[in-house]
Amino acid sequence: MEIQIKDSFKINEQDVLEIYQVNNWSSAKKPEQLIQALLNSHSLVTAWHEHKLIGLGNAISDGYLVVYYPHLIIHPDYQHLGIGKKIIAKFQEKYQGFHQQILAADGEAIKFYEKCGFEKAGQTQSMWIYKGGEH
Repeated sequence: MEIQIKDSFKINEQDVLEIYQVNNWSSAKKPEQLIQALLNSHSLVTAWHEHKLIGLGNAISDGYLVVYYPHLIIHPDYQHLGIGKKIIAKFQEKYQGFHQQILAADGEAIKFYEKCGFEKAGQTQSMWIYKGGEH
């Protein structure tokens, strides 16, 4: 199976919503905001199988020191095939030398991000005001 990883801001709302809905992410309930958030990211990386969007990740950054990765999502039919690692690798091409690369992970995602080189940030504690329900 050939998977293409692209830097891309060309996304179709229905394709994006399908991935978020099938993964039960609460941001799918705010489609206009979700699409605008992705389109206004510093970087957006997409994964494709033929003409089907099967995954994406986005980055928010100041462009110099700090980058935050809010979303990395893969369609369940394509998980555990290395697609997430390829998306992270694409981000590393751009952000490798940054002073801080930050993300929030929970559940099974923690082990995935550790395999990608991320580690717990010292004594920090994740904190948020959150309007979703899946965590």
